[in-house]
Amino acid sequence: MVITVSLVALFGLVLYFLLRAGSLTYGAAFVAAGFGFFLASTGAATPINQLTNSVIDALSNL
Repeated sequence: MVITVSLVALFGLVLYFLLRAGSLTYGAAFVAAGFGFFLASTGAATPINQLTNSVIDALSNL
Protein backbone atom coordinates (compact mmCIF):
# COMPACT_ATOMS: atom_id res chain seq x y z
CA MET A 1 0.00 0.00 0.00
CA VAL A 2 2.86 2.39 0.79
CA ILE A 3 4.39 1.80 -2.65
CA THR A 4 1.08 2.47 -4.37
CA VAL A 5 0.57 5.73 -2.52
CA SER A 6 4.15 6.78 -3.31
CA LEU A 7 3.73 6.01 -7.00
CA VAL A 8 0.44 7.90 -7.12
CA ALA A 9 2.14 10.89 -5.52
CA LEU A 10 5.09 10.63 -7.93
CA PHE A 11 2.87 10.42 -11.01
CA GLY A 12 0.74 13.24 -9.66
CA LEU A 13 3.80 15.46 -9.29
CA VAL A 14 5.04 14.60 -12.78
CA LEU A 15 1.61 15.37 -14.20
CA TYR A 16 1.50 18.66 -12.28
CA PHE A 17 4.89 19.78 -13.59
CA LEU A 18 4.03 18.76 -17.16
CA LEU A 19 0.87 20.84 -16.92
CA ARG A 20 2.76 23.82 -15.48
CA ALA A 21 5.44 23.62 -18.19
CA GLY A 22 2.82 23.55 -20.93
CA SER A 23 4.02 20.17 -22.18
CA LEU A 24 0.65 18.65 -21.45
CA THR A 25 -2.77 20.12 -21.94
CA TYR A 26 -5.59 19.79 -19.44
CA GLY A 27 -7.54 17.61 -21.86
CA ALA A 28 -4.64 15.21 -22.26
CA ALA A 29 -4.18 15.10 -18.48
CA PHE A 30 -7.85 14.24 -18.06
CA VAL A 31 -7.56 11.46 -20.65
CA ALA A 32 -4.40 10.10 -18.95
CA ALA A 33 -6.09 10.10 -15.54
CA GLY A 34 -9.19 8.43 -16.96
CA PHE A 35 -7.06 5.81 -18.70
CA GLY A 36 -5.27 5.00 -15.45
CA PHE A 37 -8.54 4.82 -13.56
CA PHE A 38 -10.15 2.44 -16.04
CA LEU A 39 -6.96 0.40 -16.45
CA ALA A 40 -6.98 -0.23 -12.70
CA SER A 41 -10.38 -1.91 -12.99
CA THR A 42 -9.31 -4.36 -15.72
CA GLY A 43 -7.51 -7.66 -15.56
CA ALA A 44 -4.28 -5.87 -16.45
CA ALA A 45 -4.08 -4.26 -13.01
CA THR A 46 -2.68 -7.34 -11.26
CA PRO A 47 0.22 -7.95 -13.69
CA ILE A 48 1.06 -4.24 -13.69
CA ASN A 49 1.16 -4.20 -9.89
CA GLN A 50 3.32 -7.35 -9.85
CA LEU A 51 5.71 -5.85 -12.40
CA THR A 52 5.94 -2.61 -10.43
CA ASN A 53 6.63 -4.48 -7.20
CA SER A 54 9.29 -6.61 -8.91
CA VAL A 55 11.05 -3.56 -10.31
CA ILE A 56 10.98 -1.82 -6.93
CA ASP A 57 12.32 -4.95 -5.22
CA ALA A 58 15.08 -5.25 -7.82
CA LEU A 59 16.05 -1.61 -7.40
CA SER A 60 16.14 -1.89 -3.63
CA ASN A 61 18.47 -4.92 -3.87
CA LEU A 62 21.07 -3.07 -5.95
